[in-house]
Amino acid sequence: MAASYEVDNIQVIELHMMNKTKYYPLTLISGFTIRSTLYPFSLIKTRIQVQKKKALYNGTFDAFSKITRNEGFRGLYKGFWISNMLIVSQMTYITTYENVRRYLADHTQLTNNKIRSFIAGGCASISAQTFVVPIDIISQHLMMLGRSSGSAEPKTASLDPLKLSLTSDNLKTRLGATKEIIQAVYRQHGVRDSLASISPAFVPRLVLQCIAAPIGGVTTALITNPMDIVRARIQVEQTRFGVTVTQLWEEERWRIFMKGLSARLVQSVTFSFFIVLGYETIKRWSLLDEYKSSVRW
Repeated sequence: MAASYEVDNIQVIELHMMNKTKYYPLTLISGFTIRSTLYPFSLIKTRIQVQKKKALYNGTFDAFSKITRNEGFRGLYKGFWISNMLIVSQMTYITTYENVRRYLADHTQLTNNKIRSFIAGGCASISAQTFVVPIDIISQHLMMLGRSSGSAEPKTASLDPLKLSLTSDNLKTRLGATKEIIQAVYRQHGVRDSLASISPAFVPRLVLQCIAAPIGGVTTALITNPMDIVRARIQVEQTRFGVTVTQLWEEERWRIFMKGLSARLVQSVTFSFFIVLGYETIKRWSLLDEYKSSVRW
């Protein structure tokens, strides 16, 4: 019974099944809302990752308290508007992801949704990262403004986003981010498929996706946290990849795996849950009438 239910229903909503006049505006609103809510955790994570040992902040809660006390609530949103230009990247990612999935379905023999999503996620991340790196560098410099002048942290270098985005070290961080996104897509889909195989047919697919997303987010955050610290240091301090890794090891040793991790976990888990909840719900709201009866909520 369960097997026939899966065969008779659409498991993945494709771009051509949706009303684009609903889908794109709702996706933009959803992305902006989620980024607005979680931005303080991104700022705290970056400041903790860039500081030397515990020069200024002792953890996520301590950073939150000191920033709000010394800089006000607005201090948690420094660089916010620049960062939200990444919504362009988000739309580029989504459009590329959906179109590559569709192309693979129509022009190749790939029938496995997981493999198609894996390839599409890789292509989408490569195209989106073209926008991400320069904006990310600027927003992270702005995040660092307002720190205590008595801290032992180095001053941020002058900004030249175009030049920075073309350096070999930032190319490495771009490729690293691409690899991270590919791995995250693969893990999230793998978790979702595993949950689907053991759950009853009446369980909404959206519930399975919202459970799988945070699990994938935790896994990604734990595995890639050192990579994220290296990326932040390179972008803010403009040091070379090898020098950055060496300095981090000398400063932190094995603490590199935990530095800024709590803020990153909160951000990653919450972001993964709400981005999937919003994205998949919007896809269902945007469905064309002929597909509505064939999609399992």
